Amino acid sequence: MFNFRQFEAGPDPFGRKFQVLFKWLQTATSIRHADTVDVKFILVDENGTPTAKTIALPHAELVRVSRETGREMDDPWCARIAALHLEYLISTGEDMEKDLVTILPADLKRHAVEVARMEQAEVSAR
Repeated sequence: MFNFRQFEAGPDPFGRKFQVLFKWLQTATSIRHADTVDVKFILVDENGTPTAKTIALPHAELVRVSRETGREMDDPWCARIAALHLEYLISTGEDMEKDLVTILPADLKRHAVEVARMEQAEVSAR
């Protein structure tokens, strides 16, 4: 299963790779009065320079996608979706100048489908 807690991502459009560390996941209502689940990662580039990125998952979209996919909404599911989106951002260079990125509904759905595929492959392999 995809380890969202620590992984390597990249290369980015400039050929750089990053070590990514999961820092936390929390309901953003408590920290910035937003109806999202925020997932924070620390990216460390090849020079050892750390950068923080927070992926915001809109709660209403999470609920909708959870119902559509039949997958219970829990912390590991949210963290894996956020990690997949972070990998996408790194590989494309999109929004890398931002510290906080809110995932679009289509991207959230695409990543949720990918998480479901990975989970099914893991179950089948056992």
